[in-house]
Amino acid sequence: MRAVLHSIQVNPEGGVPKYGVDSAFISSLGVEGDKQNNVKNHGGILKAVCLYSLEVITSLQEQGHPIECGTTGENLTVSGLDWSEVQTGAILNIGDVQLEITMPASPCYKIAESFLEGDFSCISHDVDRQMSRMYAKVIKEGTLKPGDVVTLQHSA
Repeated sequence: MRAVLHSIQVNPEGGVPKYGVDSAFISSLGVEGDKQNNVKNHGGILKAVCLYSLEVITSLQEQGHPIECGTTGENLTVSGLDWSEVQTGAILNIGDVQLEITMPASPCYKIAESFLEGDFSCISHDVDRQMSRMYAKVIKEGTLKPGDVVTLQHSA
């Protein structure tokens, strides 16, 4: 199965949920059209882009969680990757954009509506490394659109 960019999400007013867009420019400071309300914990060069796996979202939906793409704050939803391989230091090439995974994204109470009984702990990296969203810094800027091919390189 070929890995692709499933969707792009932004929120120009900040916070969650983030809403799907047809394309977006990805700069070293983040995704065009997206805003972070809490710049202490979100955004900046090391947290410029938040990524998540469509397969993880689907698995959570099958467990009954009301999660959708963008409801947990991710900017890019990818499909077809072994999400357990997307770890700190890995390089993702998406279309013309290159990202380096910097750290897991810690869940917070603002995404509680995406989970049964508001329990978002199931996507904590400390609970299950394969379920967490990941932050990335931008190595190469460019414009992305859903359907762009995604490739994964492991860190050296």
